Amino acid sequence: MIPLGLLSAGENGEIVEIMLKADGAGCQSEFDKGVVRVEDLGIRVGKSVEMLTNGGNTVLLRVDESRIAIARRMAMKIMVRR
Repeated sequence: MIPLGLLSAGENGEIVEIMLKADGAGCQSEFDKGVVRVEDLGIRVGKSVEMLTNGGNTVLLRVDESRIAIARRMAMKIMVRR
């Protein structure tokens, strides 16, 4: 398992875990909000993703038939299996 942000352009992976935590006191509702936001984009456990561009502070992914841009910081919290 590696962070999504470490995949090279053209590599595929399967999402295994989303490790989002609240920045504050560990409030469970903030954790849920972060996970829901990512899942609303189509990034869910079990989904296959393809790294399109991995450079700078943003990564571009293909999930199903969609192209999704997310922050590298967020991509480093999403674990994938090659």
